[in-house]
Amino acid sequence: MATSIGNYEVISNDNKQVILKNYVHGGCFPKESDMEVIAGSIGATEMKLNVPQGSTGVFVKNLFLSCDPYMRGRMSPKRPGAYSDSFIPGSPITGYGVARVLDSGHPDFKKGDLVWGLTGWEEYSLITATQGLFKVHDTDVPLSYYTGILGMPGMTAYAGFYEVCSPKKGEYVFVSAASGAVGQLVGQFAKLSGCYVVGSAGSNEKVDLLKNKFGFDEAFNYKEEQDLDAALKRYFPEGIDIYFENVGGKMLDAVLLNMRLHGRIAVCGMISQYNLGQPEGIHNLAHLILKRIRMEGFLVIDYYHLYQKYLEMVLPQIKAGEIVYVEDIVEGLENGPAALIGLFTGRNVGKQVVVVARE
Repeated sequence: MATSIGNYEVISNDNKQVILKNYVHGGCFPKESDMEVIAGSIGATEMKLNVPQGSTGVFVKNLFLSCDPYMRGRMSPKRPGAYSDSFIPGSPITGYGVARVLDSGHPDFKKGDLVWGLTGWEEYSLITATQGLFKVHDTDVPLSYYTGILGMPGMTAYAGFYEVCSPKKGEYVFVSAASGAVGQLVGQFAKLSGCYVVGSAGSNEKVDLLKNKFGFDEAFNYKEEQDLDAALKRYFPEGIDIYFENVGGKMLDAVLLNMRLHGRIAVCGMISQYNLGQPEGIHNLAHLILKRIRMEGFLVIDYYHLYQKYLEMVLPQIKAGEIVYVEDIVEGLENGPAALIGLFTGRNVGKQVVVVARE
């Protein structure tokens, strides 16, 4: 039996799924118990692994699923101005993933194709809105990379850094949440552009990763800094030209004090605010005026038309070893809820990926 939810249909029998049990309201951290793994009692081999007659959708076997901070907002009731729908209690959650096409009613996809895009947190999905699917053509890299560096997070880093911030050689770049799926790439893009780059992270292990794996010039553990303004002045005595914003709150306030004239801030996310009942206020916005700073929020969906251009840049860099990518991989759909919740406590090191199947 299939039921339609948003842009895909849920295969509700014979199909292991992660469902949202209850909405998570503001001021509360999500818990594993807010989700439930439901296992079908009949083997998947007995399912009808095909697209219904007349459908232009694709039926896929999910291989890798992506855990991303934006999914926290979708666990709450509909928010004013939200750019994505809330999950529906009692139904599977959805997110980015990599899958293999088992059957297709769409002329652009055929059986056997590998794709990445929005899919269900389940073993099998019938995706009816295929405009958000991208074919995987290059398999000389790990398929899981299409949940990260070659997928939505990679495009986010590319769009925010190059398109929003327009970096110039020699500029000073600061990246918060720098060891995550997006931040680790922004820092490496900055170094390849000839910039000086500093990152912040939430553990000494992550700080070491930033400096010794990703090639950041400097990095610091924000949890060990009593005064963020002083910390930024220590690492940026001449100020910051570009800030890639992932956390918000007190860090953003401190950064505003340390921006240089005509600085740019790309607002990608504000993970420090997602579980607060009342978001923290920002007190230093006057610096936007005084220093003629451009601060711009962006959504990756507005830049997907540049995906091919991005691949032409980044694939050779990956294969030449100029860019490295760190993943935190957990095996099994049943471990997906714990992996997703771990994002909000900083448990993950690198891009958090859930393996559903390895073909």
